Amino acid sequence: MTRIGRRLRGWTNGVLDLPQDVLQELPRITLIGNKELYIENHRGVLHFSSEQLRLALVNGSLEISGEGLVIRNILGQELAVEGIIGEIRYKGSEENS
Repeated sequence: MTRIGRRLRGWTNGVLDLPQDVLQELPRITLIGNKELYIENHRGVLHFSSEQLRLALVNGSLEISGEGLVIRNILGQELAVEGIIGEIRYKGSEENS
């Protein structure tokens, strides 16, 4: 990102007081117990089975593992998963190469 882009993003954050997930396109993850998981700001499903879900992110991927995983709904960049959530792992783009 250019220096001007970083300055503009910093200024926008200061003036508008927007959350970091919106400004930097970071995933927003909401876990309810170990039964429900909501993920926003993903870029698509890379892999899905009843034991593992892998999502593409702007900079990396997100891996969810568990038992009996079911995608309840997908709405644009939002996704809801149900089942027994065992592990959530974020892999940045530098780890994927």
